[in-house]
Amino acid sequence: MNYIENEHIKFWVENTILCCEYKSAFDMNLENSKEIYAMRKQISGGINQYFLYDISNLKSMTKEARDYGEKHGLNDLAASAVIVNSSVKKLLYNAFLKLNKVNIPVQAFSERELAIQWLHKIKELNGTI
Repeated sequence: MNYIENEHIKFWVENTILCCEYKSAFDMNLENSKEIYAMRKQISGGINQYFLYDISNLKSMTKEARDYGEKHGLNDLAASAVIVNSSVKKLLYNAFLKLNKVNIPVQAFSERELAIQWLHKIKELNGTI
């Protein structure tokens, strides 16, 4: 499977990178979070993925959705590059990651190409290219 979507989000594989983006401005709740995680798990096919996650259109997230994401969001991933739509969000996201140690490489970017380059570099370091 190379593509899956619902009314809020779409996932696809592009040059061995699992990509996703919200289709429009979106407020995430726990129910949406669970559905999106299930979709990502379905397209991943049980294989740890290098993940390009564009959250530029994510307007807000409930506490329950954040808690669910913290518990399950990095499962089945080898690394994750998160695309945000401002330098301030990028700074805040990366600061959050430094304070809350995660078990895989994760970094926020404001430019898609830099995020993809970083993921390919991580893949190379892991010997998966």
